[in-house]
Amino acid sequence: MTTTHVETERKYDGAGLPERLDRAPGVSAVEHAGRQDLDAVYYDTPGLCLLRRRITLRRRSGGGDAGWHLKLPVDRDTRREVALPLEAAGPDAVPAEFTALVAAYTRGAGIGPVAHLRTHRAPTVLRDGRGRALAQITEDRVTVQVLAGDGPGGGTRAEISGWTEFEVELDRGSATLLDALEEMFTEAGLIRSRWPSKLARALGGEPSSVPPRAGPAGSAGAAVAAGLRARVEQLLALDAAVRRGEPDSVHRMRVTARRLRSLLKAHRRLFDRRRADPLAAELRWLGRLLGRARDQEVLGELLVEHLDAVPARLRGGDLRGRLTERYARGYRRAWREAVAGLDGARYFALLDELDAFATRPPLRRRAGRDARAYLSATLRREQRRTLERLDRALRMPPGTGRDRALHRARKAAKRARYTADDSRAGLRRRADRRAEEFATRMKRLHKVLGAHQDSVVARQELTVLAADPACRGEAFAHGVLHERQRQVADAAHGRLPGLRRRAGRRKLSRLK
Repeated sequence: MTTTHVETERKYDGAGLPERLDRAPGVSAVEHAGRQDLDAVYYDTPGLCLLRRRITLRRRSGGGDAGWHLKLPVDRDTRREVALPLEAAGPDAVPAEFTALVAAYTRGAGIGPVAHLRTHRAPTVLRDGRGRALAQITEDRVTVQVLAGDGPGGGTRAEISGWTEFEVELDRGSATLLDALEEMFTEAGLIRSRWPSKLARALGGEPSSVPPRAGPAGSAGAAVAAGLRARVEQLLALDAAVRRGEPDSVHRMRVTARRLRSLLKAHRRLFDRRRADPLAAELRWLGRLLGRARDQEVLGELLVEHLDAVPARLRGGDLRGRLTERYARGYRRAWREAVAGLDGARYFALLDELDAFATRPPLRRRAGRDARAYLSATLRREQRRTLERLDRALRMPPGTGRDRALHRARKAAKRARYTADDSRAGLRRRADRRAEEFATRMKRLHKVLGAHQDSVVARQELTVLAADPACRGEAFAHGVLHERQRQVADAAHGRLPGLRRRAGRRKLSRLK
């Protein structure tokens, strides 16, 4: 079983620690713990895909936390560490749990040893008046061997080299303590290390990457590209959560894929369509791959939620349990299919193209326009598209035609909302607030239209259940649930005129 915790630390270079560490705020005692000898092998792909993303994967013996460690960046000072015991795998095979967690970055490339580090560690613990550890400071004397070659065990070995560094890792202490210690370190001649990890230092730095390019600051291209890059990083981070089966992860990854597709579609005038359109099509494929599992999840929640409307004596036994198990089973089956798709060449090719597109988007000349003027016109266009679809639906009589029209209005409102959300980077404060308000109004409309569409899907599913021989004896319960979902649809429809008026205000799209 993996364990996870978040660590916040800073690294320093210099000759030695300050003498009076007990002067730091909240520190009552300074304890010099026993020295440790640590032996760690670091793993990566031949192209150092993990290091490029500031991810480190190692197998370490010695010290109090021997085992396999995967460190994923959160921000400059903070990383999420996932740990497994040493016996999870031998030194020539990375644990399957870890290869799955980094699959979105390695994309089928093999992982093998790239460096062997031995560290002689001298820890110092800072404690408060109750004896609790606030932070640990370590003096690390590091010796490194760089392992060349592609296969397990490496090939030729580079010359041995080494260095001394100091680390401060928070335990119960706060960021205030971390900043205070940095001031004391600076006075003692220590400086922040430019190396984000020991591995980066051992290999001479992180692999060079192509710097993002999307036009000058304040331009439409820069604003849209910033939102695009943020969503790509979010998609990559969610890949591991889906593979681990974390709650709500499929839904969040599906929404992120949809956001990326909406961004490409809403801003298609900025991009070379020969690259943007195929990428949008592949994102649609990914959304559908994840959607099968999400649909089972939503159906289970909708039907079970309204079971209290069915008299207990007429539920045909444990109807709640049967419905819960039916859709849980359907979700597990669809989730396994989704994970299999995430291991395929098509998905990895999509991630490669997303990386390339987000880093150097194929912008057209109009991307150099002022961001506010461009986004005002874009939001107005998305607003008009949403209102036209909604008005058309509201004029139609009840029936499947109106249901389909409301679903199309829902998709338009969703795209309008996502366009406003993901295009706000670089806007001035007032324009950002206006874009946020536009997104909020569209979100409210989208949610109500979504409730209507969910009710349509649930009623269709109840019709299927009624014809299923395995559900014999549940006809009355299915009828009650069908009526409740019709009431949900009617309530949603009744709210639409008011939401339409609020979402249709022209000033919402004027980003001044």
